[in-house]
Amino acid sequence: MGFAYVPGRQVEVPEINYAESVDLNAEDTAVIVVDMQNDFVKEGGSLRVDSALATIPSIRELLNRARRAGSRVIYTQDTHDDGDPEWQIWPEHCRRDTEGWEIVEELAPNAGDLVCIKNRYDGFYGTSLEHWLRVWNIRNVVIVGTVSSICVAHTAASAGLRWYNIVVPADGVSAITEFDQALTLRQVSWLYVGSVVKSTVDIQFSTGESR
Repeated sequence: MGFAYVPGRQVEVPEINYAESVDLNAEDTAVIVVDMQNDFVKEGGSLRVDSALATIPSIRELLNRARRAGSRVIYTQDTHDDGDPEWQIWPEHCRRDTEGWEIVEELAPNAGDLVCIKNRYDGFYGTSLEHWLRVWNIRNVVIVGTVSSICVAHTAASAGLRWYNIVVPADGVSAITEFDQALTLRQVSWLYVGSVVKSTVDIQFSTGESR
């Protein structure tokens, strides 16, 4: 089985296997918010993803429940300085210490949340993310944010290669195109050790008393 030809302009989306719900032990779960920064989300941002703004309410509600249950909350923050080769691929974005670099106000980190400065698409590459996941004995990672097929997908791939249980809610991630969104959800549900759900409300955080 397989394909060895140049795809046409339209391709069929393979089935995405959505889980009806996921129940996670809050103590060994972390929510990773990928690159929800002004340059990607807000009007006037240099690399704005049109659908990113609409994910804020779902992500905020998820974070509120995760924090109440005692799960860890982690942010990745795309960060670039003069001479960064990524600006040869993309327009200048997320320049350190600019407004575009900042995490959107609606999802601002709380005291005690971890913010991982990153320079490439992968949230694990050159950051302290894996160190703290190990220190905190995390087994499950819920990944939300933008851009689905780039930084979300690369971070999910790295988590999967490290055998973390991955959960991605479709309404908590945003992409440049519908194809990119489907690609990411398909890869997570099919290739990595994890689950895709349609909504953040399909994710439950259980504490010792409620399990």
